[in-house]
Amino acid sequence: MSYKNIVRARYSETDQMGIIYHANYFNWFEVGRTEFFRNLGYDYKKLEEIGILLPVIDVGCKYKISAKYDDEIIIETWIEKMKGVKMEFNYNIIRKKDNIILAEGYTLHAFVDNNLKPVNFKKKYNDLWNKLYKTIE
Repeated sequence: MSYKNIVRARYSETDQMGIIYHANYFNWFEVGRTEFFRNLGYDYKKLEEIGILLPVIDVGCKYKISAKYDDEIIIETWIEKMKGVKMEFNYNIIRKKDNIILAEGYTLHAFVDNNLKPVNFKKKYNDLWNKLYKTIE
């Protein structure tokens, strides 16, 4: 299951060449991820309140075509895999007007507690683990 949301590329996100600066794609990944959780009824704030943090431990992006100012951007987000104390999200950044994939990326996260110690999320929060895992199937 993937979740899609739309953002409009802002002028402040462009570089001197008039295209979206490459680091802003990572901001869009975060937007997609937080909205993915919100769509499931668990925003990041709720996760933090139950003592779960999801730091990014690896990230990557393959740029295909540049996004430009005022493009409507679809951020498609899904969980690619969950195993042990890790979860991987994948993303497609798509230009809405022609449905062309501009970039593909991923973020790898660890389930940790407030002391940044790994948490067996499946064991401690089985209901939420199952809800997340069902989105993969």
